[in-house]
Amino acid sequence: MAYFQHGNARIYYEDVGKGEPIIANHGLAEDTSYWSETGVTAKLAEHYRVISMDMRGHGRTVLEAEPYGYDADTMAADFDALADHLRLDKFHLLTHATGGMVGARYAMTRSQRLLSCMLTDTGSETQPTMYDATGRQLTEEDRERARQVAEQAAKEGVTRPPPTFEERKALWHTYPGVFTFKMAEHPYSDCMFHVLDGFSQHRLSQQALANFRESFYTDPDPRVEGLRQIKCPTLILLGEFDIVFIKPSELMTREIPDNRHVVMKGLGHMTAIEAPAWAASELLDFLDCVARTGKANW
Repeated sequence: MAYFQHGNARIYYEDVGKGEPIIANHGLAEDTSYWSETGVTAKLAEHYRVISMDMRGHGRTVLEAEPYGYDADTMAADFDALADHLRLDKFHLLTHATGGMVGARYAMTRSQRLLSCMLTDTGSETQPTMYDATGRQLTEEDRERARQVAEQAAKEGVTRPPPTFEERKALWHTYPGVFTFKMAEHPYSDCMFHVLDGFSQHRLSQQALANFRESFYTDPDPRVEGLRQIKCPTLILLGEFDIVFIKPSELMTREIPDNRHVVMKGLGHMTAIEAPAWAASELLDFLDCVARTGKANW
């Protein structure tokens, strides 16, 4: 557990294992424990040095002043800053969801520094088309209603006691949402919820996360020409029921020159939580292929 300073950001990271370095980030409202609490970090660290970071607005990372840098370009620069801090010439990049949006943008212009890029459950636009768990595309009215509900919940949270663990779990089972509905259906969903709930327990600032949500998701352009400029082997991995990112992943598969597209049957958006051993196996097979062939596929 450590911090490094990049401008006005004190960025939290964890550094375990030995071997070629992997810098990892995570998705919205998550943190380093997306990989560590599921055991994926431990499996990777048997062969690699795994350096996981909490993104701006997330986890234990602290923004000391404005501008907060809640945009893909600034957050991509955090990869370089961490690598420079640790004196890493090149590294593998492992990402998830929102973190993958940042990773894709980084690889478009700086893939010469990457040994490989692993984009899990993500796309290259920072404003993806949103759906509900039935596959219905959400409208602007849906988004505004959700925003108002979130604002009201935040106001009520000031005047009432925080919900207990059991209350949080019951609420999640009732309203799991598009990104975790496959987790909620799983026979071991209660165990999975422990990981999900841990993110909020690690978070230093709920307001920072709210500000991030308002600032980051602004660009619907998938940057096709940029995808074509990615020069490193790239893994594009997602669950079969990751409704939001099915089409974005297919687009990246068509446009990134050297890639491996893996669809994990029966899974949703949270692949490392829903099937950590399987996810780790896919990552390790890809990394082994890159080490042996220099390519994404055998």
